[in-house]
Amino acid sequence: MLRIIDYIFLFYFVSHIPITVLFDSQVIFPAWIYPKMFLDVKDNYCEHFKDVLMADPPPWFKSFCWCELLLQFPFFFVATYALWKGVQNCRWIRVPFIVYSTHVATTTVAICYHILMERFDHPKNRGPDSLKERVSLLAIYAPYLVIPILLLLDSLFSEVYFKKTKRS
Repeated sequence: MLRIIDYIFLFYFVSHIPITVLFDSQVIFPAWIYPKMFLDVKDNYCEHFKDVLMADPPPWFKSFCWCELLLQFPFFFVATYALWKGVQNCRWIRVPFIVYSTHVATTTVAICYHILMERFDHPKNRGPDSLKERVSLLAIYAPYLVIPILLLLDSLFSEVYFKKTKRS
């Protein structure tokens, strides 16, 4: 039986698969490979939330997107499998969860700090100016910080990874 937190983690990993393929990868691949609908969704998102990182990504942000595509994306399927089976049945996932969550939390902290502290006076793409706009943009990135931190804490301290289970 899955724990409530496992359902949250499962939703996080399953939902991250299409987000990575259809949207986040637009930062690194040419626009012609995407259907217009997905390009429009990204453009509307960037305009509405003033997400200059997605609209005009700096090299460091592109490096995070490459890591997401090459390292994290394959792991989403591994994590989904382990969560679907139940982490109590897949205790081997504990260390990969620790590595994944540490990596993602670290990169997301850098993104959140950038959103809070950067002066967004780019002539081409204006970033968030007011605190309200910055907080709105942070709210988009926050789950990618909060959930990995919860995953890290769960992986480090939950007894489910250490309990012996009875086999029938």
